[in-house]
Parts: sequence; structure tokens; C-alpha cells
Amino acid sequence: MQAGISEGAFKQEVLESTTPVLVHFWAPWCGICRLIEPSLNLLLKEWGTQLKLVGVNADENLKLASMYRITTLPTVLLFQGGQVLYRLDCYQRREELKSILQEILVPAASTARKI
Repeated sequence: MQAGISEGAFKQEVLESTTPVLVHFWAPWCGICRLIEPSLNLLLKEWGTQLKLVGVNADENLKLASMYRITTLPTVLLFQGGQVLYRLDCYQRREELKSILQEILVPAASTARKI
């Protein structure tokens, strides 16, 4: 299940995380945001401890939404090492994000094991 975080916890939970983090920007009035949450939770379950999922209410965290130029909801950002690796505006399909995670995170893990 995705944890809800605020601006105060963002640095520790996302930017300083040693695990890649999916950040789901959402709002209570956004119907699609609520619809995709189960899909994101399934992804989290599939990736286990290799991935962390947090939700940010864009209405309550305007500074973060502005900093990351969130103009449409839902928006999902993939962070690793404090940097945005990938951005999905208007995310709708789990398969799309799963493919992106495979492409970005699996090669990095394979390279790390070979060294």
C-alpha cells in the first residue's frame, strides 16, 4: 500500500532513499488517481523490496507539485539517488510503467552484480 507523505518527509522518504521510489502525485477530486492506486499497489507487490511507493496529495503539497512541475494528475515520477529518472504524466496503464521499470531498473541491477 502506498504511504502518503508531505513536503516535510519528502527529502527523507524520496530524495535520500537508497531504494528507487515511485512518487504518485494525486488529488482527492481526481477520479483516475483513485482508479490507478490498486494498479500501483500491484506493481509494488511485484517488485517487493526493490521499489518503494509513496503518494503526494498535490493539493496539500503545492510547493512539491510546483517544484516538479505537476500540471496534470495523476503524475508518477520514478526517483533514484535523489533524481527523477522517469516521468509519466496522466499515467493510466500498469503495463506501461512495469515496462519502464524493467528497462530502467533491471539493467542497473544487472550491471551492479557484474562488478
